[in-house]
Amino acid sequence: QVQLVESGGGLVQAGGSLRLSCVASGRTFSSYAMGWFRQAPGKEREFVAAIRSGLSTYYTDSVKGRFTISRDNAKNTVYLQMNSLKPEDTAVYHCAARPKGSTIVVVKRGGEYDYWGQGTQVTVAS
Repeated sequence: QVQLVESGGGLVQAGGSLRLSCVASGRTFSSYAMGWFRQAPGKEREFVAAIRSGLSTYYTDSVKGRFTISRDNAKNTVYLQMNSLKPEDTAVYHCAARPKGSTIVVVKRGGEYDYWGQGTQVTVAS
């Protein structure tokens, strides 16, 4: 069983920055694919970013150039640095873990992840 705990959300003005963190339990974190997903009110959950065990990263088009996903395997932590935030980035952000091999297609699918955190609220004011 893997437990995920997110932190770092909050209220920020448009154009501002936040860094989300997700700490995972488990002794083989370095082998996990990790993803960030978000869900805005009244909308379906959507893929934001992912990082594979080999450090390859992937982003949805709307955040490319603004968000950066990274991981620190020594701390069992994955980060999402969010810059130039926009009101449309407002959502609950969840991290997810997939402790198995992952392809480029798989890491973008929420249904392919086995473990999820509770989420952290990000609100961007205009």
